[in-house]
Amino acid sequence: MNSIDLAPLYRSSIGFDRLASLLNSTLATDSVTPGFPPYNIEVLDENQYAITLAVAGFAKSELDLKVEKGVLTIRGEKADREERQYLHKGIANRTFERKFDLDDHVEVTGADLSNGLLTINLIKEIPEAMKPRTIAINQGSNVIEHKAEKQSKPKGSKAA
Repeated sequence: MNSIDLAPLYRSSIGFDRLASLLNSTLATDSVTPGFPPYNIEVLDENQYAITLAVAGFAKSELDLKVEKGVLTIRGEKADREERQYLHKGIANRTFERKFDLDDHVEVTGADLSNGLLTINLIKEIPEAMKPRTIAINQGSNVIEHKAEKQSKPKGSKAA
């Protein structure tokens, strides 16, 4: 497993300590799940997203969606394992697990299964306290004045 050194980033930024673990877990996850099921991530609006997974052959009862500690996990497991005799089997009905790391303020709002596509709706809601705000700069009466004291030598003293 590869690891990325983010030390230069930490020298000039604050609060990105989660980034290293996020990148490392992504590198590890991609080697475990080689692309099944295929998926799209779509931007619907400025703060709305959708993840669509191709889950042909899976019923709603065979799919499980969970969000825990900022990770969305989609798991599919076929309920019945009937023994059939195939001449060719190209439709994958294998168990899968797909994980997506969510940003701190991204919430799952719902999911829909239609025509073999599972669509998960997400929204990013930034709390008011986190939104940019303008800071007023006061002038005049609130300014603290600094006066330099004049240093005078007592009369009659000589400089050394």
